[in-house]
Amino acid sequence: MNDINHLRYPVGEFSPQASYTASDIEQNISIIEQFPEKLKNTVSGLTDKQLDTPYRDEGWTIRQVVHHAADSHINSYTRFKLTLTESTPTIKPYYENRWAELPEAKTAPIELSLPLLKALHKRWIVMLKNITPEQMKRKFQHPESNREIALDELMHLYAWHCSHHLAHITELKKRMKWE
Repeated sequence: MNDINHLRYPVGEFSPQASYTASDIEQNISIIEQFPEKLKNTVSGLTDKQLDTPYRDEGWTIRQVVHHAADSHINSYTRFKLTLTESTPTIKPYYENRWAELPEAKTAPIELSLPLLKALHKRWIVMLKNITPEQMKRKFQHPESNREIALDELMHLYAWHCSHHLAHITELKKRMKWE
């Protein structure tokens, strides 16, 4: 992987599996469950100047990544709820890059999003741990990719998402020798 791709995708690009075992699902739930605490620990003690440092050229700042995680995970949680309660709903995509440019995403204290993520993930984990194998196969329609996505794949995507953005921050901290 070249340098820019490694900076963009420090844990590699997301690649869905053909199928998911109970063990895969447990592992993905564990990653999602641990994310808020890992993120909080990773950003703990960073100065405003450090929080406003992009993880790569033309990339988001650490502050934007933290707020993006909250925005994105709220959307994912909602997609799970819609898919569990409706028949193959068409979800609403959103412009995450535009959301990351809004004033609160660029300037608000990360202390606004960290407790939000903690509370959201507690509810999300209760949901995820109680989804039956049959429900994991329920799907939603994604209008941008024009395909149906099952909940087990969405869970895998968000486990990857947690690792992906956590690595953006940890890799930047290593490069900048902030550790």
